[in-house]
Amino acid sequence: MSVLRLDKYLSDCGVASRKEIREIIRSGRVTVDGVAETNFARKIDSGSAVALDGSALAYEKHRYFMLNKPHGVLSATEDRDQATVLSLLLPEHKRLGLFPVGRLDKDTTGLLILTNDGDFAHKVISPKSGIMKRYLAETDGRCTEDDVRIFAEGIVLGDGTKCLPAKLEPCGERCYVTVAEGKYHQVKRMLAAVGKPVLKLHRLSVGGLLLDESLLPGQYRELDAEELCRVMKQN
Repeated sequence: MSVLRLDKYLSDCGVASRKEIREIIRSGRVTVDGVAETNFARKIDSGSAVALDGSALAYEKHRYFMLNKPHGVLSATEDRDQATVLSLLLPEHKRLGLFPVGRLDKDTTGLLILTNDGDFAHKVISPKSGIMKRYLAETDGRCTEDDVRIFAEGIVLGDGTKCLPAKLEPCGERCYVTVAEGKYHQVKRMLAAVGKPVLKLHRLSVGGLLLDESLLPGQYRELDAEELCRVMKQN
């Protein structure tokens, strides 16, 4: 951890808004190395012991959450007219500066990772990282072995966009699609290109991280260190 101002330190810990944090500090509720500190500009480093109301604070600059995205919610940080995935968060998590890693369409459900770590998000999204995303799609029509071959060769969309090779696994009126990139409406456009319009789409996994089936739509939880490593697993 680099040297931080005390108010920034508490903000990164998700204690409260920056304005509220300054009032908390001024009130004498925060101690640094056992001594009450009322200066919000006080410099803090990795060796400092910071506590609020007697409880030690563990500094965590970056946070990572798994959300079971529900239908009808935007994968965005804000929108004037519609609910976003951030509107599903508890107040203490809304203060962490989280954003979705990539996006799922408004009517697409399933695994969405939220973080405030830009480098991590870039690695997960970039096709160069080879991190695969797996979806379950319900389609109008059954996928065929010809469709499987076309996906494996790298399908060309209606506008001429060439997709990277992808894995298609037919399963009756449903199919599993695994891709390494995230072009606009990509999975829907790929299936539409072979004459199988998508009726429902649900993301099951990112890298080696599977959606926690105990999470109901709209519920989320923090990822542990092992799960975070699974995200970066190349399939």
